[in-house]
Amino acid sequence: MYDPTSHAQKWPDRPAIIMGGTGEELTFAELDERSKRLAQLFWSEGLRPGDHVAILMENNIRYLEAFWAAFRSGLYVTTVNRYLTAGEAGYIIDNCDARVLVTSIYMSDVASAILDTTPKLQRRLMVDGTIQGYDAYEDAIADHPADALAEEPLGRTMLYSSGSTGQPKGIWRPLTGRTVQEGKATLVPVYQESYDVGPDTVYLSPAPMYHSAPLLFSTDFMALGATVVMMEKFDAEQSLALIEKYRVTHAQFVTTMFSRMLKLPAEVRESYDLSSLTHVIHGAAPCPIPVKQAMIDWLGPCIYEYYAGTEDNGATLIDSHEWLAHPGSVGKAAFGSTIRICDADGRELPAGEVGRIYFETSEAQAGFEYYGEPGKTAAAHHPDHFEWTALGDLGRLDEDGYLYLADRESFMIIAGGVNIYPQEIENVLALHPAVQDAAVFGVPNEDLGEEVKAIVQLVDPAADSADMATELLAYCSENLARFKVPRSIEFLEDFPRSPTGKLLKAPLRDQYWSDRDSRLV
Repeated sequence: MYDPTSHAQKWPDRPAIIMGGTGEELTFAELDERSKRLAQLFWSEGLRPGDHVAILMENNIRYLEAFWAAFRSGLYVTTVNRYLTAGEAGYIIDNCDARVLVTSIYMSDVASAILDTTPKLQRRLMVDGTIQGYDAYEDAIADHPADALAEEPLGRTMLYSSGSTGQPKGIWRPLTGRTVQEGKATLVPVYQESYDVGPDTVYLSPAPMYHSAPLLFSTDFMALGATVVMMEKFDAEQSLALIEKYRVTHAQFVTTMFSRMLKLPAEVRESYDLSSLTHVIHGAAPCPIPVKQAMIDWLGPCIYEYYAGTEDNGATLIDSHEWLAHPGSVGKAAFGSTIRICDADGRELPAGEVGRIYFETSEAQAGFEYYGEPGKTAAAHHPDHFEWTALGDLGRLDEDGYLYLADRESFMIIAGGVNIYPQEIENVLALHPAVQDAAVFGVPNEDLGEEVKAIVQLVDPAADSADMATELLAYCSENLARFKVPRSIEFLEDFPRSPTGKLLKAPLRDQYWSDRDSRLV
């Protein structure tokens, strides 16, 4: 049994969620009651299985409550990056066809700005206060009974993953037909067998909940009876303090978090009791070999890595012992998938050669769609094998079947575990009247892994570059989320181009990576 009600009956007073900063707790009994009330609200608004809701919120104790209400109602739930601008957030909320939005007073600036751009919303709820156009969350759910719906079909996420062409795209799969009581068919083998998750698990989640990994790991761990300790935002030393305080057994980090914890003074790191940790999981971005080695040296062989995408079309797993024998690898194919490495024409390549990474899976697992984007959906599939799907990454296999990531086809930037798509930034820069052309790519950053760099060709090459850089950075800040704004801008009078006039970005970027064999070393 994986639903909130069964856990509430077995462990009513056990914390389901603990907020790391404030210590505020939500028990399994409270989670069950409150998510039932919100599910009843969804039903009263006419939402039925297959309809959509959205969550736009900081890490908040109500976040997973809203998630479970949607999941026990057979609804699709879209979590929206809280750092997006109003235009960016409004696009996703409207594009996903959400009929109810749950947000918070913390997000009031964006929430106010999207009122006129989200006409499909029929109910807007706000946590911790309210503004014009929104109903107070507490008052709204109090008007509904804490009774389970007559039927509780299992819902699903529809999360967004941008492509190199800029606009985000929703990743849609059909509902499973299962009930919330039955849970996900893969829940037990994935988490119990891979990470030994159960009612005694205490899981530290330091990352924003709008990301797929923190959201799904947290909720799936809760479905197996685990307690989630949710950090409002990541802080290296606070992470260690929370592990000690709550006897955390499982935690998930990205490479940047590893780097920041390792930079703490040795006496600080050694002052905390971390002996409760059995599984430290990481993914989302390649981890430099020295950083991974240092984490294993510090915490022992409890480091586990995975490689997967929001599309959920396949995955790899690797533990510390395997990684020490195959340093730099992200693991072998897991959960029945097979990795295929192909050239640009779709021909399979032998071990050792770099090509496009495909996961071969069952037709059902390969059957995701990019919501309303049939062309992009088709492009993710191998031209001759529907069951082979790709995320746009390049890599190679060794003779033992271990995967090594090499690059990303679309020049996607991963900064601190967050995906940043250059085309979107280039499109913004191109709208500035002083800009002739622009190339955006990732350059090395010791802390984040990569940072955003822009190379700009000006209409007037004689313009003062220092003043123009300041102006363009301010312009980007007005039109892009903060994490997408370039860290630096340089100017060239002309760009390398193909015979057809296409800008060649690789030669510009390669000079910043020329002293490295790959992004993994």
